[in-house]
Amino acid sequence: MVFMDDNFLLTNETARVLYHQYASSMPIIDYHCHIPAEEIARDVSFSSITDLWLGADHYKWRAMRSNGVPEELITGNGDPFEKFEAFASTLTRAIGNPLYHWSHLELQRYFGVTEPLTKESARRIYDLCNATLADPSMTARGILKRSNVKLLCTTDDPADDLRWHRLIAMDSTFKVKVLPAFRPDRALAIEKPDFAAYIKGDLSRACGRTIELYSDLKDALRERIAFFAENGCKLSDHGMAYVCYAPCSDEQAEVIFRKALQSDGVDLYEQLQFKTNLLSFLAAEYAKAGWVMQLHYGVKRDNNTKLFRQSGANNGCDCIDDYTPCAELADFLNSLCVKDSLPKTILYSLNPIDNAAIGTIIGCFQDSSCAGKIQQGSAWWFNDNKKGMEEQLTSLANLGVLGNFVGMLTDSRSFLSYTRHEYFRRILCNLIGTWVTNGEYPCDLTTLGGLVADISYNNCNRYFDFGLTD
Repeated sequence: MVFMDDNFLLTNETARVLYHQYASSMPIIDYHCHIPAEEIARDVSFSSITDLWLGADHYKWRAMRSNGVPEELITGNGDPFEKFEAFASTLTRAIGNPLYHWSHLELQRYFGVTEPLTKESARRIYDLCNATLADPSMTARGILKRSNVKLLCTTDDPADDLRWHRLIAMDSTFKVKVLPAFRPDRALAIEKPDFAAYIKGDLSRACGRTIELYSDLKDALRERIAFFAENGCKLSDHGMAYVCYAPCSDEQAEVIFRKALQSDGVDLYEQLQFKTNLLSFLAAEYAKAGWVMQLHYGVKRDNNTKLFRQSGANNGCDCIDDYTPCAELADFLNSLCVKDSLPKTILYSLNPIDNAAIGTIIGCFQDSSCAGKIQQGSAWWFNDNKKGMEEQLTSLANLGVLGNFVGMLTDSRSFLSYTRHEYFRRILCNLIGTWVTNGEYPCDLTTLGGLVADISYNNCNRYFDFGLTD
């Protein structure tokens, strides 16, 4: 078998037809990523493949640490080629890791490199990639166009002025839509030592008002939601340890909020009450705005204190948290549903053992307002590998309606990560093709092709109401 050829991951004829005739040419909507809008607005170029590949990729950093690479060649100031060579040496040993597939897909699609990356081939591939990056078309915008990206959503704090998004929107020559996504984590993080400073500082300045009362905070966030909506925002995103449910009145939330602003100390149950109350308020506002609410949970962050002090957050030292009280998630969604304030919602757990629980929970809150109103999000972070994707897709198919799934996202800071959509589509087509080969679904290519095209692109466009046309 040829290494990563045109039929990579496509093990049956139905899969090959579905991928090549229906999935491969579909455009990309990346509705959740961490690419800075400023880099798109400035149309940045990249000094080397090391800059582009290793500059902010904690997946690669984790693998390199596991291979005993010195931190100087990971997040430090080491020589760019030596960093690249160290990653090449790591990749050779990373058999079975999705990094091996992603990296070689990126080399193939963007640089025309079809040979495996090894320590021996590193210099040759490094020079070829850098020569390609010197081409004027290989800028941030050029790579997005080349990737067939039609729209992407960044991740933005409520206090962001969105100036880079506005600059992009004013440029009629750039056809890729770049929309903000509302990420109010800092407004909910009442347990953090910088909570009061954020509320009194960044958020107050963004609103042009003093925030002293809990009602002031809600008014401020309501204003920022309107501001984001004016700039094209269609969705929110929340990163949390878990979705809690500890209901309290606004009066109780006011007392807790004042304590936090005065640094009087807020105990754990008060933190949960505040978060429940504020997230419920935000969800109702999202429902009014017609937004989608994304809830990412199940992560324990910054576990290596030594590395955190050295290189900060997002350095590859996060892990799966096994505390995910799904009953509280169901209670939270129910509390919104009974008030008719449950927005379209996507649930992502970093812990794969939650797949079945999520599949059953989303089935409790579907309604006729939208097909697949409550979604199980794509296999996320530590799960966006072949097995993780197959398990998420199979669980969703077993317990829900797979044909309404809104599909893949990158959740990445890299402009080359769009091959992950290809990776997902190949896995999707192969899974469906296997079911057909096993006689579990008829070989109706018109219906199957429509399902694949919908999951790859169309469902997402409809669900978020992006309004994209071919």
